[in-house]
Formats: sequence, structure tokens, C-alpha cells
Amino acid sequence: MRVVVVGATGLIGARTVARLRDHGVEAVPASREHGVDVITGEGLDRVLRTAEVVVDVTDAPTREQDVSTAFFTTATGNVLKAAAAAGVEHYVALSLVGADRVGSGYFRAKAAQEDLARHATVPYSLVRATPFYESLAAVATAGLRAGGVHVPPLLLRPVSADDAAAALAHVAVGLPRFGVLEAAGPEELKLESATVELLARLGRTGPVIPDPRTPFFGAVLQERTLLPGPDAHLGNHSFAQWLQSR
Repeated sequence: MRVVVVGATGLIGARTVARLRDHGVEAVPASREHGVDVITGEGLDRVLRTAEVVVDVTDAPTREQDVSTAFFTTATGNVLKAAAAAGVEHYVALSLVGADRVGSGYFRAKAAQEDLARHATVPYSLVRATPFYESLAAVATAGLRAGGVHVPPLLLRPVSADDAAAALAHVAVGLPRFGVLEAAGPEELKLESATVELLARLGRTGPVIPDPRTPFFGAVLQERTLLPGPDAHLGNHSFAQWLQSR
């Protein structure tokens, strides 16, 4: 099996390539460094020519709704067009939990990407991941205000990048689902408490303030909006283990 990973130099892409190779398949990284540009389409026909599967872990340069929607509309459209022309048998895309029920921010952009996959001629699978542990640091930075760090009062099952990549690789070597697999972490956490632990690990002090008006990935959310369903694939790495590894 030859699997092309588009977006292979990012946080999830490099790990996905490694996990696919653990499965014994030929995993081919594709990114600008490899002469592949998903926005212009340059290099896609070449790299997908003999691929059975393409895993799409490309990401927008910002979480802003309009910019990220434009990115996925163009990039995913180009990948799917090239995949169909090359006879690729399975398209796997990384999405996020909440893409189907949050109508704003980055979630709307991922919903647009999912919609393109559903209406393409290439058989598809979607892997919706909960927020990565690595993204919580960005949330803490974005929420920095005078007097403390503001975070929305959310319940999450954040997942490590390694576990998300393992879920993607597992789906990629299987049959197309024509549907969704959710990937989540092994434990449910309060974002406020997780942020306190993260900041302590980074040696930063100051209060963490739960604020329901603070957006998460560009959207104002309810407490349980980002929790996965009961059939989610759960990873092995806890938040404490991830913190210890930093």
C-alpha cells in the first residue's frame, strides 16, 4: 500500500507518516518542502499518481473563519480533484469534534472541508479529533488579558498529537468509512484546570479566569459542545504524561 500524507511537515503530519510506516506501508510525505503546493495544485498529480490512499492533514494559516474557510475550500478541492484523476481509492481527512454542530469560527471551515469530501467521487473517511494538548498552550496565550488568562468554561477530552496520528494511520490502512471516527484523549478535563497546570509547568503565574464570552477556535461554545460521543476512539497518553514530556 502506498499512502501519501499531504501536510506532512506539521504537528500531525510527521507523526502520521511515522505511524503509517509502523503499519508496514509505504508512507510518502507531501508538502511544500517536497514540491507540493495544495493551494496552487502544483505537484499533486505527480505525488498521487501511484497512491492508493491520501491522508489530508493540511491546516489553515489562521483560525479566523473567512481565511480558514477559503484555505480548505481551495486546498481540499485541489487534493480531491487530483486524487480522483489519479484513481486514489481512499481519502482520509483530519477534522475536529464539533465541526458538525458549531456554525462559526474554525469549525465552519472544517465543516466546509468535510462537505467537499462527502460530495467527491473518491471514497472517504473523516477523523474528527478533540483539541490537541499542544493547542491548549495557544489557547492560554490567546486568552491573556490584564489581570489573568481568560478561557471558556469547557469540558474537553483533549488528545495528544501522537494518539491523533495513530488514529489517522489506523483509518488510512482500513476500508473507507464513508463517515466519521472521533479520536479523543483518555480523560475528561476542565479547560480551566488544564490551563492552570500547563501554565505552572511553563513557570508562569497569574489567575486563570473562566469566561463564557471567550471564544475557542473563533467560536463561543457551551460547556459540553466539544465532548466526543460514546464510541470515540480513546488514546493512551494522559494530560499529565504529556506535561511531563514537555
